[in-house]
Amino acid sequence: MVLRMLNDKTILVTGGTGSFGKCFTKYVLTHYNPKKIIIYSRDEFKQWMMANEFKEYAPKLRFFIGDVRDKERLMRAFEGVDYVVHAAAMKQVPACEYNPNEAIKTNIHGAQNIIEAALDKDVKKVVALSTDKAVNPVNLYGGTKLVSDKLFIAANAYAGSKDISFSIVRYGNVAGSRGSVIPFFHNIIKNGGTELPITDYRMTRFWISLQQGVELVIKALEEAKGGETFISKIPSFKITDLAEAMLPGCRMPEVGIREGEKLHEIMVTVEDSLTTYEYDKHFIVYPQMVWSESKKAVPTGKKVPEGFSYSSGNNDWWLTVEEIRELLKTVELEK
Repeated sequence: MVLRMLNDKTILVTGGTGSFGKCFTKYVLTHYNPKKIIIYSRDEFKQWMMANEFKEYAPKLRFFIGDVRDKERLMRAFEGVDYVVHAAAMKQVPACEYNPNEAIKTNIHGAQNIIEAALDKDVKKVVALSTDKAVNPVNLYGGTKLVSDKLFIAANAYAGSKDISFSIVRYGNVAGSRGSVIPFFHNIIKNGGTELPITDYRMTRFWISLQQGVELVIKALEEAKGGETFISKIPSFKITDLAEAMLPGCRMPEVGIREGEKLHEIMVTVEDSLTTYEYDKHFIVYPQMVWSESKKAVPTGKKVPEGFSYSSGNNDWWLTVEEIRELLKTVELEK
């Protein structure tokens, strides 16, 4: 069955000039027939570049300069919008640590502005992008995203009789994204390096592509009732195996874990397991609160056992060095 939910709909993407926004926009324009997609962001140059990149889709694209910190501007941008995908955030861990007030303004106050504008302008669905760093956070970025997630989930309590839902999509670093390990290793190799530093030999990560992240957001837009957190089932890899795949036989000096860094990416905690259900290709953490019986999400998956957790360290799906090497051929490094 071909899903047509996004056909003839107006979709707004905050932070829409980023790698996710561009991939999401192309995916929707390729698979659906939306009325229009509004790219909401604060960088005019990136909007200009994206407009040039998407020239063939120009009739269906709108570019809206604005900041999620500016509620008044959001109110204007949300006029006539059916669905909102909230991807705007301060994401760099060191930048958030050094500029905590700015991270709070964007990631927390910005989230609240999105919620209030969506409620006041009769948006139908809001999907907010989360991160593994919001789970048991050890840095300010993760802390702000935890609060953001809680705000979006609780926003369903304020919907009343309005036909609106708020949900979350959670995943970790996308393969090849800026600031992640693949481009870091790539630059060392490109500059003639013969060893790849490993912060901790035990370190693991999930492997997710940009398109997989987009497809999970589409699923949330199509299926969410309100308050759910969608999490993909994806493979794990060891950082040492990644290094071997990228530079076979290289030395791997252990340099020590960085401030604010975790050994493993965590997606579902033991505490979350009480309301987590498993599906073929994803998990859903359902809200503990029920705000409206008519909008209550009814799980159809398999309840995970009590004490279950899902992290890149306890995953049952692991990539081999050869599999990593093949996947690396598909990775486009962010510029």
